[in-house]
Amino acid sequence: MAQSPSDRVGTAVIGTGNRGSYLLQGVILQANAKVAAVCDLKADRLDKAASAAAKDNPFVTKEWRKVLERKDVDAVYVATPPHLHAEMAVAALEAGKHVYCEKPVGVTAPQVRAVVRAAKKSKKTFVAGQQLRSMGQLMKAVGKIHGGVLGEIYMIKAQRHANADLPHDGSSGDWYFDVAKSGGYLIEQSVHNLDLCNWVMNTHPLRACGFGGNMRYKNDPPGRTIFDNGSMVFEYPNGAKMTFTQNVFHPRQMPAGNQLVYIFGEKGGVDLMYSTNFYPHTAQGQQAEIVALAEKVDDPPHAHTKAFYDLIAGNGSKNPADITIGAAAALTAILGHEAMTRQKVVTWAELGVEL
Repeated sequence: MAQSPSDRVGTAVIGTGNRGSYLLQGVILQANAKVAAVCDLKADRLDKAASAAAKDNPFVTKEWRKVLERKDVDAVYVATPPHLHAEMAVAALEAGKHVYCEKPVGVTAPQVRAVVRAAKKSKKTFVAGQQLRSMGQLMKAVGKIHGGVLGEIYMIKAQRHANADLPHDGSSGDWYFDVAKSGGYLIEQSVHNLDLCNWVMNTHPLRACGFGGNMRYKNDPPGRTIFDNGSMVFEYPNGAKMTFTQNVFHPRQMPAGNQLVYIFGEKGGVDLMYSTNFYPHTAQGQQAEIVALAEKVDDPPHAHTKAFYDLIAGNGSKNPADITIGAAAALTAILGHEAMTRQKVVTWAELGVEL
Protein backbone atom coordinates (compact mmCIF):
# COMPACT_ATOMS: atom_id res chain seq x y z
CA MET A 1 0.00 0.00 0.00
CA ALA A 2 1.31 3.46 -0.88
CA GLN A 3 1.93 5.75 2.06
CA SER A 4 0.16 9.08 2.33
CA PRO A 5 2.32 12.20 1.98
CA SER A 6 1.92 12.97 5.68
CA ASP A 7 3.47 9.61 6.59
CA ARG A 8 6.61 10.19 4.56
CA VAL A 9 9.88 11.52 5.95
CA GLY A 10 10.50 15.01 4.62
CA THR A 11 14.04 14.91 3.32
CA ALA A 12 16.50 17.55 2.18
CA VAL A 13 19.57 16.85 0.05
CA ILE A 14 22.35 19.39 0.51
CA GLY A 15 24.84 19.07 -2.32
CA THR A 16 23.47 17.73 -5.60
CA GLY A 17 26.62 16.99 -7.57
CA ASN A 18 27.50 13.50 -8.75
CA ARG A 19 27.24 11.82 -5.36
CA GLY A 20 24.34 13.94 -4.17
CA SER A 21 22.38 13.20 -7.32
CA TYR A 22 22.86 9.48 -6.77
CA LEU A 23 21.68 9.78 -3.18
CA LEU A 24 18.70 11.85 -4.32
CA GLN A 25 17.67 9.02 -6.63
CA GLY A 26 17.79 6.68 -3.67
CA VAL A 27 15.56 8.99 -1.63
CA ILE A 28 13.06 9.23 -4.50
CA LEU A 29 12.82 5.43 -4.61
CA GLN A 30 11.90 5.10 -0.92
CA ALA A 31 8.14 4.80 -0.40
CA ASN A 32 8.38 6.39 3.03
CA ALA A 33 10.39 9.43 1.93
CA LYS A 34 9.49 12.76 0.38
CA VAL A 35 11.98 15.19 -1.12
CA ALA A 36 11.15 18.35 0.79
CA ALA A 37 14.17 20.44 -0.26
CA VAL A 38 17.24 20.43 -2.48
CA CYS A 39 20.23 22.71 -2.07
CA ASP A 40 23.35 23.45 -4.10
CA LEU A 41 25.46 26.47 -4.97
CA LYS A 42 25.54 25.62 -8.67
CA ALA A 43 22.38 26.52 -10.58
CA ASP A 44 22.64 23.72 -13.14
CA ARG A 45 22.90 21.06 -10.46
CA LEU A 46 20.07 22.60 -8.51
CA ASP A 47 17.80 22.69 -11.54
CA LYS A 48 18.58 19.06 -12.35
CA ALA A 49 17.83 17.99 -8.79
CA ALA A 50 14.57 19.94 -8.67
CA SER A 51 13.49 18.33 -11.93
CA ALA A 52 14.35 14.85 -10.68
CA ALA A 53 12.21 15.37 -7.58
CA ALA A 54 9.49 17.39 -9.31
CA LYS A 55 6.64 15.14 -8.13
CA ASP A 56 7.37 16.25 -4.54
CA ASN A 57 7.64 19.94 -5.48
CA PRO A 58 10.70 20.50 -3.25
CA PHE A 59 11.87 23.79 -1.82
CA VAL A 60 14.88 24.93 -3.87
CA THR A 61 17.68 27.04 -2.43
CA LYS A 62 21.38 27.83 -2.57
CA GLU A 63 21.49 28.59 1.17
CA TRP A 64 21.86 25.42 3.21
CA ARG A 65 20.92 26.97 6.54
CA LYS A 66 17.47 27.80 5.16
CA VAL A 67 16.93 24.07 4.71
CA LEU A 68 17.45 23.47 8.42
CA GLU A 69 14.87 26.12 9.33
CA ARG A 70 12.08 24.27 7.53
CA LYS A 71 9.59 22.33 9.64
CA ASP A 72 8.78 20.02 6.73
CA VAL A 73 12.38 18.75 6.72
CA ASP A 74 12.82 15.79 9.06
CA ALA A 75 16.01 14.32 7.58
CA VAL A 76 19.04 15.78 5.84
CA TYR A 77 21.55 14.29 3.43
CA VAL A 78 24.93 16.04 3.50
CA ALA A 79 26.67 15.41 0.16
CA THR A 80 28.83 18.50 -0.25
CA PRO A 81 32.63 18.61 -0.60
CA PRO A 82 34.15 16.91 2.49
CA HIS A 83 35.40 19.99 4.32
CA LEU A 84 31.77 21.09 4.75
CA HIS A 85 30.43 17.77 6.05
CA ALA A 86 31.11 18.32 9.73
CA GLU A 87 29.70 21.85 9.98
CA MET A 88 26.53 20.90 8.15
CA ALA A 89 26.02 17.60 9.96
CA VAL A 90 26.44 19.24 13.36
CA ALA A 91 24.04 22.05 12.47
CA ALA A 92 21.46 19.57 11.16
CA LEU A 93 21.67 17.43 14.29
CA GLU A 94 21.35 20.51 16.50
CA ALA A 95 18.29 21.53 14.47
CA GLY A 96 16.68 18.19 15.37
CA LYS A 97 17.09 16.49 11.99
CA HIS A 98 18.02 12.92 11.19
CA VAL A 99 21.33 12.98 9.31
CA TYR A 100 22.88 10.90 6.56
CA CYS A 101 26.39 12.30 6.23
CA GLU A 102 28.47 11.29 3.25
CA LYS A 103 31.96 10.03 3.96
CA PRO A 104 34.25 11.19 5.35
CA VAL A 105 32.43 12.74 8.29
CA GLY A 106 35.35 15.16 8.57
CA VAL A 107 38.76 15.85 7.05
CA THR A 108 40.43 16.84 10.33
CA ALA A 109 40.29 15.35 13.80
CA PRO A 110 38.59 18.44 15.31
CA GLN A 111 35.86 18.21 12.65
CA VAL A 112 35.28 14.55 13.43
CA ARG A 113 35.22 15.31 17.15
CA ALA A 114 32.48 17.90 16.62
CA VAL A 115 30.28 15.44 14.73
CA VAL A 116 30.84 12.71 17.35
CA ARG A 117 29.75 15.03 20.14
CA ALA A 118 26.69 16.28 18.26
CA ALA A 119 25.58 12.81 17.17
CA LYS A 120 25.94 11.36 20.67
CA LYS A 121 24.03 14.27 22.16
CA SER A 122 21.22 14.04 19.60
CA LYS A 123 18.37 11.54 19.83
CA LYS A 124 18.05 11.49 16.04
CA THR A 125 19.38 8.91 13.61
CA PHE A 126 22.87 9.41 12.23
CA VAL A 127 24.23 7.27 9.38
CA ALA A 128 27.64 7.76 7.79
CA GLY A 129 27.98 7.06 4.07
CA GLN A 130 30.23 4.01 4.54
CA GLN A 131 28.02 1.99 2.22
CA LEU A 132 30.23 -1.11 2.10
CA ARG A 133 28.65 -1.86 5.48
CA SER A 134 25.32 -2.48 3.72
CA MET A 135 26.67 -5.00 1.19
CA GLY A 136 25.23 -8.43 1.93
CA GLN A 137 28.19 -10.43 0.65
CA LEU A 138 30.63 -8.49 2.81
CA MET A 139 28.36 -8.73 5.85
CA LYS A 140 28.32 -12.53 5.58
CA ALA A 141 32.05 -12.82 4.90
CA VAL A 142 33.08 -10.48 7.71
CA GLY A 143 30.68 -12.29 10.02
CA LYS A 144 32.50 -15.57 9.31
CA ILE A 145 35.87 -13.92 9.91
CA HIS A 146 34.57 -12.67 13.25
CA GLY A 147 33.33 -16.21 13.88
CA GLY A 148 36.88 -17.52 13.66
CA VAL A 149 37.29 -18.92 10.15
CA LEU A 150 40.73 -17.27 9.97
CA GLY A 151 41.65 -17.59 13.61
CA GLU A 152 43.81 -14.71 14.78
CA ILE A 153 44.40 -12.09 12.10
CA TYR A 154 48.09 -11.42 11.48
CA MET A 155 48.21 -8.95 8.61
CA ILE A 156 46.15 -7.05 6.05
CA LYS A 157 47.40 -5.93 2.65
CA ALA A 158 45.15 -3.36 1.00
CA GLN A 159 45.33 -0.85 -1.82
CA ARG A 160 43.31 1.59 -3.84
CA HIS A 161 44.99 2.29 -7.18
CA ALA A 162 43.77 4.11 -10.27
CA ASN A 163 45.23 4.63 -13.74
CA ALA A 164 44.87 8.42 -13.77
CA ASP A 165 44.22 11.48 -11.67
CA LEU A 166 40.65 12.70 -11.34
CA PRO A 167 39.84 14.97 -14.32
CA HIS A 168 41.32 18.36 -13.59
CA ASP A 169 38.48 20.11 -15.39
CA GLY A 170 35.80 17.78 -14.04
CA SER A 171 32.89 18.56 -11.75
CA SER A 172 35.06 18.14 -8.64
CA GLY A 173 38.12 19.90 -10.03
CA ASP A 174 37.38 23.15 -8.20
CA TRP A 175 37.84 21.57 -4.76
CA TYR A 176 39.31 18.08 -4.95
CA PHE A 177 42.96 19.05 -5.43
CA ASP A 178 42.92 21.29 -2.35
CA VAL A 179 43.79 19.01 0.58
CA ALA A 180 42.00 21.32 3.02
CA LYS A 181 38.74 20.72 1.14
CA SER A 182 38.95 17.06 0.10
CA GLY A 183 41.56 15.54 2.40
CA GLY A 184 43.11 14.03 -0.72
CA TYR A 185 42.61 10.56 -2.12
CA LEU A 186 43.26 8.79 1.17
CA ILE A 187 40.64 10.64 3.21
CA GLU A 188 38.06 11.26 0.48
CA GLN A 189 38.15 7.89 -1.28
CA SER A 190 40.13 5.31 0.66
CA VAL A 191 38.07 5.92 3.77
CA HIS A 192 35.90 3.09 2.34
CA ASN A 193 38.79 0.65 2.07
CA LEU A 194 40.18 1.55 5.47
CA ASP A 195 36.74 1.15 7.00
CA LEU A 196 36.54 -2.37 5.57
CA CYS A 197 39.84 -3.19 7.28
CA ASN A 198 38.55 -1.78 10.57
CA TRP A 199 35.39 -3.82 10.15
CA VAL A 200 37.41 -7.01 9.77
CA MET A 201 39.53 -6.19 12.81
CA ASN A 202 36.46 -5.05 14.78
CA THR A 203 38.48 -2.09 16.00
CA HIS A 204 40.67 0.77 14.77
CA PRO A 205 44.48 0.99 14.50
CA LEU A 206 46.57 2.41 17.32
CA ARG A 207 49.31 4.02 15.24
CA ALA A 208 50.59 4.53 11.71
CA CYS A 209 53.65 5.54 9.75
CA GLY A 210 54.11 6.25 6.07
CA PHE A 211 55.24 8.43 3.21
CA GLY A 212 53.40 10.18 0.40
CA GLY A 213 54.04 12.68 -2.33
CA ASN A 214 53.60 13.58 -5.96
CA MET A 215 55.53 11.71 -8.60
CA ARG A 216 53.45 11.98 -11.76
CA TYR A 217 51.27 15.02 -11.11
CA LYS A 218 53.73 17.52 -9.71
CA ASN A 219 51.95 20.85 -9.23
CA ASP A 220 49.37 19.56 -11.69
CA PRO A 221 46.87 21.11 -11.60
CA PRO A 222 48.70 24.26 -10.49
CA GLY A 223 48.48 24.77 -6.75
CA ARG A 224 47.77 21.09 -6.09
CA THR A 225 48.19 20.18 -2.41
CA ILE A 226 47.02 16.53 -2.43
CA PHE A 227 49.32 13.53 -2.96
CA ASP A 228 49.18 11.31 -6.02
CA ASN A 229 50.63 8.34 -4.08
CA GLY A 230 51.15 7.09 -0.57
CA SER A 231 52.41 4.03 1.32
CA MET A 232 51.45 3.42 4.94
CA VAL A 233 51.61 0.84 7.69
CA PHE A 234 48.96 0.76 10.42
CA GLU A 235 49.16 -1.29 13.62
CA TYR A 236 46.10 -2.73 15.36
CA PRO A 237 45.75 -3.55 19.08
CA ASN A 238 46.64 -7.25 18.67
CA GLY A 239 49.85 -6.31 16.85
CA ALA A 240 48.47 -7.06 13.36
CA LYS A 241 49.86 -4.80 10.65
CA MET A 242 47.89 -3.36 7.75
CA THR A 243 49.84 -2.08 4.75
CA PHE A 244 48.02 0.31 2.48
CA THR A 245 49.07 1.88 -0.81
CA GLN A 246 47.35 4.44 -2.97
CA ASN A 247 48.32 5.80 -6.36
CA VAL A 248 46.80 7.23 -9.52
CA PHE A 249 49.33 5.89 -12.02
CA HIS A 250 48.68 2.12 -12.08
CA PRO A 251 48.56 1.21 -15.81
CA ARG A 252 45.13 0.09 -16.89
CA GLN A 253 46.20 -3.34 -18.23
CA MET A 254 48.73 -4.11 -15.50
CA PRO A 255 47.61 -6.86 -13.07
CA ALA A 256 46.45 -6.15 -9.52
CA GLY A 257 45.08 -2.74 -10.31
CA ASN A 258 42.29 -0.87 -8.61
CA GLN A 259 41.29 -2.14 -5.15
CA LEU A 260 42.21 -5.15 -3.06
CA VAL A 261 41.97 -6.24 0.56
CA TYR A 262 43.85 -9.42 1.51
CA ILE A 263 43.41 -10.71 5.07
CA PHE A 264 46.08 -13.09 6.38
CA GLY A 265 45.50 -15.12 9.53
CA GLU A 266 46.24 -18.18 11.61
CA LYS A 267 44.20 -20.55 9.41
CA GLY A 268 44.72 -19.02 5.97
CA GLY A 269 43.85 -15.93 3.96
CA VAL A 270 40.81 -14.19 2.48
CA ASP A 271 40.49 -12.08 -0.65
CA LEU A 272 37.83 -9.81 0.76
CA MET A 273 37.27 -7.03 -1.71
CA TYR A 274 35.75 -9.05 -4.55
CA SER A 275 35.60 -12.84 -4.26
CA THR A 276 35.38 -13.26 -0.45
CA ASN A 277 37.27 -16.54 -1.03
CA PHE A 278 39.04 -18.28 1.86
CA TYR A 279 42.39 -19.96 1.11
CA PRO A 280 43.42 -22.38 3.89
CA HIS A 281 47.04 -22.88 4.88
CA THR A 282 48.43 -26.12 3.42
CA ALA A 283 51.63 -28.08 3.70
CA GLN A 284 53.91 -28.03 0.68
CA GLY A 285 52.55 -30.30 -2.04
CA GLN A 286 49.06 -30.44 -0.54
CA GLN A 287 45.98 -29.15 -2.30
CA ALA A 288 43.27 -27.41 -0.31
CA GLU A 289 39.79 -26.49 -1.39
CA ILE A 290 39.20 -22.80 -1.87
CA VAL A 291 36.05 -21.90 0.06
CA ALA A 292 33.69 -19.03 -0.77
CA LEU A 293 32.83 -17.43 2.57
CA ALA A 294 29.83 -15.79 0.96
CA GLU A 295 28.16 -15.99 -2.41
CA LYS A 296 27.47 -12.87 -4.43
CA VAL A 297 24.39 -11.07 -3.15
CA ASP A 298 22.07 -8.95 -5.26
CA ASP A 299 21.67 -6.11 -2.80
CA PRO A 300 18.55 -3.98 -3.10
CA PRO A 301 19.18 -0.68 -4.88
CA HIS A 302 20.32 2.00 -2.45
CA ALA A 303 20.52 -0.46 0.47
CA HIS A 304 22.33 2.06 2.68
CA THR A 305 19.64 4.67 2.12
CA LYS A 306 16.93 2.10 2.84
CA ALA A 307 18.67 1.31 6.12
CA PHE A 308 18.58 5.02 7.03
CA TYR A 309 14.81 5.21 6.62
CA ASP A 310 14.28 1.87 8.37
CA LEU A 311 16.12 3.29 11.38
CA ILE A 312 14.04 6.47 11.31
CA ALA A 313 10.90 4.32 11.25
CA GLY A 314 12.18 2.51 14.35
CA ASN A 315 11.70 -0.98 12.98
CA GLY A 316 14.51 -2.48 15.05
CA SER A 317 17.14 -2.45 12.32
CA LYS A 318 20.81 -2.23 13.27
CA ASN A 319 22.60 0.90 12.15
CA PRO A 320 25.08 -0.25 9.48
CA ALA A 321 27.35 2.78 9.94
CA ASP A 322 26.68 4.78 13.08
CA ILE A 323 28.76 7.70 14.27
CA THR A 324 31.37 5.44 15.90
CA ILE A 325 31.92 3.56 12.63
CA GLY A 326 31.90 6.72 10.51
CA ALA A 327 34.23 8.58 12.85
CA ALA A 328 36.64 5.65 13.19
CA ALA A 329 36.85 5.34 9.40
CA ALA A 330 37.56 9.04 8.94
CA LEU A 331 40.09 9.09 11.77
CA THR A 332 41.92 6.06 10.35
CA ALA A 333 42.33 7.94 7.07
CA ILE A 334 43.35 11.08 8.94
CA LEU A 335 45.86 9.03 10.95
CA GLY A 336 47.46 7.80 7.72
CA HIS A 337 47.46 11.29 6.24
CA GLU A 338 49.09 12.76 9.35
CA ALA A 339 51.74 10.03 9.32
CA MET A 340 52.61 10.83 5.70
CA THR A 341 52.67 14.59 6.10
CA ARG A 342 54.60 14.56 9.39
CA GLN A 343 56.84 11.67 8.24
CA LYS A 344 56.78 10.14 11.71
CA VAL A 345 54.84 7.54 13.66
CA VAL A 346 51.53 9.08 14.70
CA THR A 347 49.36 7.52 17.39
CA TRP A 348 45.58 7.35 17.55
CA ALA A 349 45.69 9.05 20.95
CA GLU A 350 47.31 12.11 19.35
CA LEU A 351 44.14 12.68 17.30
CA GLY A 352 42.33 13.49 20.52
CA VAL A 353 38.88 12.11 19.70
CA GLU A 354 36.98 9.88 22.11
CA LEU A 355 34.68 7.35 20.47
